[in-house]
Amino acid sequence: MFRRIGPAGLLVLALTACGGGGGAPASAAPAGDGATPAATPAATPAGSTTPQSPPQAESDPVLRALRRMTLEEKVGQLFMPVLYGTAADTVSGENQARYGAQTPAKVIARYHLGGVILFPANVKSTAQVVQLTNGLQEASKKVPLLVGTDQENGLVSRMSALMTDFPGAAEIGATKDPANSRAVARATGEELRALGVNLDFAPVADVNVNPRNPVIGRRAYGDDPAAVAKMVAAAVKGFGDAKVAATAKHFPGHGDTSVDSHTGLPVIKHTMAQWERIDAPPFRAAVGAGVDAVMSAHIVFPKLDPSGDPATLSKPILTGLLRQKLGFKGVISTDALNMEGVRKKYGDGEVAVRAVLAGADLLLMPYDLGKAYQAVLAAVKSGRVSEDRLDQSVVRLLRLKQKRGLLSAAPVASAQQAAGVLRSPEHRRLAAKVRAAG
Repeated sequence: MFRRIGPAGLLVLALTACGGGGGAPASAAPAGDGATPAATPAATPAGSTTPQSPPQAESDPVLRALRRMTLEEKVGQLFMPVLYGTAADTVSGENQARYGAQTPAKVIARYHLGGVILFPANVKSTAQVVQLTNGLQEASKKVPLLVGTDQENGLVSRMSALMTDFPGAAEIGATKDPANSRAVARATGEELRALGVNLDFAPVADVNVNPRNPVIGRRAYGDDPAAVAKMVAAAVKGFGDAKVAATAKHFPGHGDTSVDSHTGLPVIKHTMAQWERIDAPPFRAAVGAGVDAVMSAHIVFPKLDPSGDPATLSKPILTGLLRQKLGFKGVISTDALNMEGVRKKYGDGEVAVRAVLAGADLLLMPYDLGKAYQAVLAAVKSGRVSEDRLDQSVVRLLRLKQKRGLLSAAPVASAQQAAGVLRSPEHRRLAAKVRAAG
């Protein structure tokens, strides 16, 4: 059903979607999330490879794709790991040691991956990155990949070696004009899309109310919830203008912490009323603007969920607040699962299962991909995670791909076209104009 286009090519390395460094080595009740897609096929026995589907599945490309997936392929759609090398066929000891497959192409095939994420180590030249993304897509034979990166601009700019030096969120926020946020996001999205990147882990929707915050700071648009909300909504629309998926992060809010979740587990003691006033407005605005994805935070909010689990593993937060209270129907992504903030309490396989049970759809950069993949697969086969719950996540991921034009055929980037978009005079003028306005 899926026509695969594009030259065989190069590889991917990864980036921590929260803005941190690269990847590391390697009894909850089944959860419905309150937002089951209306047309999702009914659940089937665990391990079934051909779930029953209603008649509308034949006319719906997403449900048609879902029906043709094996259980193993469905589970693979949830994962977006780090891959190592500079080409899809690069033999890497890191890949072999971590994933049991030498090349990125073989890792994609082995785990039926739904996405990959790019780090600066993958970025050598425009032509190379275009070959890289085309090659990765070629390696995914059945469903095109989400190819993501952290291009927030400013402090976190994974593709800065090639892209226009756009101002970061704090500089844009200082202009007090949401039109600047939209314009920069649109131009950023255009450059990413030209390289074959179709998902950006941006914008940051945190309200930076703690001056001691070691991880957000100038990555945020500011410290005023209403002003940040306007900037975030504008950025979401700008990425949409460029046909690139946007991700608001880090839910339910990473702005009031003095601990870095890459190395520890922050605790934010906001009450529900404080969360509504301080943290929620930018995420509510992002949802209202049609954001494609929302990323969770590895932060404990005891007043929102007294369990002591970080938001990434919290059903009351991901399902209760984000899905049900804010009405978000898109993809929930975890922050990188190799970060210490989420690994403190549970093993790497259990973390992945609990994230799914909490309501997450995209499992980003697991510390041990093999262990996490097998744990989720086993949880579905045992019934701990129902296949219906799995289907909810797969459908949301496929809908995102469909929305961004990725479902029926992989996009093919062009080095010649990219050369005309990256660091174009128009984009450089925009960057200078926004900086001057701030």
